[in-house]
Amino acid sequence: MATFINEPSHTFNEYLLIPGYSSSECVPANVSLKTPLVKFKKGETPAIMMNIPMVSAIMQSVSGDKLAIALATEGGVSFIYGSQSIEDEAAMVKRAKDHKAGFVKSDSNLSPDATMADVVALKEKTGHSTIAITDDGTAEGKLLGIVTGRDYRVSRMDPSTKVSEFMTPFSKLVCAKEGTTLKEANDIIWDNKLNSLPIINDAGQLCYMVFRKDYDSHKQNPNELLDASKRYVVGAGINTRDYAERVPALVEAGVDVPCIDSSEGFSEWQKRTIAWIREKYGDTVKVGAGNVVDAAGFRFLAECGADFIKVGIGGGSICITRETKGIGRGQATALIDVCAERDRYFEETGIYVPVCSDGGIVHDHHITLALAMGADFVMLGRYFARFDESPSNKVSIGGTYYKEYWGEGSARARNWQRYDLGGDKKLSFEEGVDSYVPYAGSLKDNVALSLSKVKSTMCNCGALSIPELQEKAVLTLVSATSIVEGGAHDVIQKNKEAIKQ
Repeated sequence: MATFINEPSHTFNEYLLIPGYSSSECVPANVSLKTPLVKFKKGETPAIMMNIPMVSAIMQSVSGDKLAIALATEGGVSFIYGSQSIEDEAAMVKRAKDHKAGFVKSDSNLSPDATMADVVALKEKTGHSTIAITDDGTAEGKLLGIVTGRDYRVSRMDPSTKVSEFMTPFSKLVCAKEGTTLKEANDIIWDNKLNSLPIINDAGQLCYMVFRKDYDSHKQNPNELLDASKRYVVGAGINTRDYAERVPALVEAGVDVPCIDSSEGFSEWQKRTIAWIREKYGDTVKVGAGNVVDAAGFRFLAECGADFIKVGIGGGSICITRETKGIGRGQATALIDVCAERDRYFEETGIYVPVCSDGGIVHDHHITLALAMGADFVMLGRYFARFDESPSNKVSIGGTYYKEYWGEGSARARNWQRYDLGGDKKLSFEEGVDSYVPYAGSLKDNVALSLSKVKSTMCNCGALSIPELQEKAVLTLVSATSIVEGGAHDVIQKNKEAIKQ
């Protein structure tokens, strides 16, 4: 006979935090949101610590290289979507890793025979105004000059004007030789009041570019998450079918953490994938796994060797797995159950495996609730899909801007690998929808606002760190009536737009 759990599973919306004693030290400026991304042994330091507890979902409409750069700048990690060719995903990872390496391979290059029209077109394509002019128009050719926005005027020049006529020639450039350290390169930039510094080899071929804005960016973003080589930390999605080809390509591109992207992780397929990675790379390649919704699922993946484990089935805003297949669990209940098992596993083995809450986050305060319930960090899809940096299109509907947002199990994405159970290589039925989300502007501004709310709530609970929040938090279930009571009610709200008019 089937096993029945008669207690209902709950969502984040059914819980509230009860305030605790707040000392004079409990102010948002003193709160640390640092949290481990990968497992570690008791007494040791995690190989990767995030500065904020936020990662982006492994989705076509969410996590490309631009969002990976923007989120790492704020201290989190983006998991670039895996439902694309191995070559394209690896290229995205490499672009994100190279962006903040200090020494950047030039992605804007032309030959001297190109025209001003080519310069304008390339600038529109890459968004970069500094263009290296090499003998063959490649990033490794012999450097002949540089073109910036100061070298031409679209309104005053013929579009067919050759680049050779208006570029700053090599003889007038300040360059550095290959082998120059990043500190030395930045000193040259400052001493010569440059915006960029080409790095060339003995043959005069372009090796790298160093930009002043990267130095300024580091000073303006103290939380940015960097690896040992001062490159942004980047994650990427993998599946349980082509991992033997995809993982090596991603590792070669510099990925920090691959993560198995699957709607259900309690499976032999994930065990095989993790085992293959461990056999080939040992512990040098970290890998996330999931998704699971109970203690048994967590224990299985922890014993398989997962470096972090994702929790959640059917809770995403575009996910219809519960409707189509009848499986899943309320996100709050699933998280509480899994985190209790995580703690038991830590007591037994001395190995702490971080838990990622994936799905079910509707409001900013749900992030704090997830952390209080035991999550080490949260994975967000809809939240990040709204921003400028997500890969989807911005569209105007009825005078209001939206961003397109679709699930990996939708007909649009057709990510059959995510729902693979060893059958035909196709998506038999949809487990996600195609939708819109309200456009919200830049990632930086929104993340700052969301985390200010998290910090404020943590102070109300008397906690200055995520582990302290998990230790001190007192949560209460709320009734349907009290949920209504928690919002504006029994008043006639003023129409702000009407007042303005």
